[in-house]
Amino acid sequence: MTSSLIERRGETVMNEEGDRNTSGDQVSVPQPIAHKNNGCNYIITNYFPKEKAKATAPMDLTPSKAVPSSSPPPLTISPPPITYHQFPPPPPPSFTISEQDVRRQFARLNPRKAPGPDGVSPSTLRHCAEELTPVFTDIFNSSLESCQVPACLKTSTIVPVPKKPRITGLNDYRPVALTSVVMKSLERLILPHLKSITTPLLDPLQFAYRANRSVDDAVNLALHSILQHLDSPGTYARILFVDFSSAFNTIRPALLQDKLSQLSVPASLCRWITHFLTDRRQYVRLGKTVSDSVTISTGSPQGCVLSPLLFSLYTNCCTSSHQSVKLIKFADDTTLIGLISNGDETAYRREVARLVSWCGHNNLQLNAQKTVEMIVDFRKVTAPLPPLALMDSPVTITDSFRFLGTTITRDLKWEPTISSLIKKAQQRMFFLRKLRKLNLPPRMLAQFYTAIIESILTSSITVWYAGATVRDRLRLQRVVRAAEKVIGCRLPSIQDLYISRTRRCAGRITADPSHPGHGLFSPLPSGRRLRSIRTRTSRYTNSFFPSAIRLLNTK
Repeated sequence: MTSSLIERRGETVMNEEGDRNTSGDQVSVPQPIAHKNNGCNYIITNYFPKEKAKATAPMDLTPSKAVPSSSPPPLTISPPPITYHQFPPPPPPSFTISEQDVRRQFARLNPRKAPGPDGVSPSTLRHCAEELTPVFTDIFNSSLESCQVPACLKTSTIVPVPKKPRITGLNDYRPVALTSVVMKSLERLILPHLKSITTPLLDPLQFAYRANRSVDDAVNLALHSILQHLDSPGTYARILFVDFSSAFNTIRPALLQDKLSQLSVPASLCRWITHFLTDRRQYVRLGKTVSDSVTISTGSPQGCVLSPLLFSLYTNCCTSSHQSVKLIKFADDTTLIGLISNGDETAYRREVARLVSWCGHNNLQLNAQKTVEMIVDFRKVTAPLPPLALMDSPVTITDSFRFLGTTITRDLKWEPTISSLIKKAQQRMFFLRKLRKLNLPPRMLAQFYTAIIESILTSSITVWYAGATVRDRLRLQRVVRAAEKVIGCRLPSIQDLYISRTRRCAGRITADPSHPGHGLFSPLPSGRRLRSIRTRTSRYTNSFFPSAIRLLNTK
């Protein structure tokens, strides 16, 4: 032993050599003292020095020479320097969870879902909600109060899910995390609170996981920016479709905590999220084969409820600093639109360099091989444009790209998109005819058509229908007429579906002042009509926002 240890509770005294004194002598020993100052707990610990303690009266503490109990000489030890250990208490939780919230969350669980690594099934939580709600309410509130997540709730089973039908390598799999159902319930209770704090401060051009935002809104706004710019002579646009490598798996919890603090997220919730993302144990399961487990402290697992929002908050500060360059985001799908005038690409290339630098500082890995660029140029006289390089790698220029589910071509025509939708719808018409042969009633056949076929024909219809040619519109309507003959009843036309959905989408945008397209619906002084957007080309005239304004003015 390196220091003298004196135990009063067991009436035992030990010296440096480990000798014991069992004589029952009373020895005064400095005890640890706890102090409170400025809301922090201080534990004062008296460490004995390495050298032998000096007593005022010499005294042998070995067992061979026991001190008589009749007249024990006093033993005093000079107090050593005091060492302060500061343990700041966790900040108070920003909110508490009620039993009613937990009970409501358990009642919404799908009993058919698979259990997580802890083996707790959703059906158990749902059917035993009354008995388990008080217990888990205490566990959830204790987790928020201590800013810690139990290790058993952070364990994940990684299931590789193919991204495409043909697998050529490991990068063709998506690592989806199967997590605890209990943990998902807690995340769903925290998600609305986190959204209420961060939504007013989010980048307006981030369209993912937000109320009154959709994929169609992102595509329509991107096309509006491009077509509005191309409506002027001598202009063209360069569109960079950025691809990240394992975007969710590269989040740094420490950086995320700093970003959350800047978004006015309470300190207790920031610490809870950091603890939630660190020291996570996970293993891979492929069929019946299970790998060894590893512990990681980077990334936000795909499959957690909070992961999509946390990634949006992580990339919230990634914005464009130039008016002629638009940076549109939908989760990890990032698109950089350069609006070029008079051949000056300085601002566009500067923003590309800023994006590369930002990704380097925030641990996001750009995939230069999958990042592509499309140039939209309707000028009559054009010269070869200088290529764009990304991290010393030339960017591939493509003639078409599937942007958030909609195929966009360099001539901004919709024939490829409509042909693809018609092909998918005709393939599903086979099942409709099979159901008709089984003598299903027309009502059920109509429901099948609406859910399986009509949903395909009207996919992103507000984006492309106004700019479709008459021939393409007739091709779409032929599929509807073929379905009417099979079902034996009248079905809504594609034109009627477009009008109703455009009105609904425009009404949703006009009712939301925070929507980036809200300012395009400007009312006239009379208040009865909207101000029309001045257009020069038919491409711009038939885009979503001018068409929607015309529809709203004619109702």
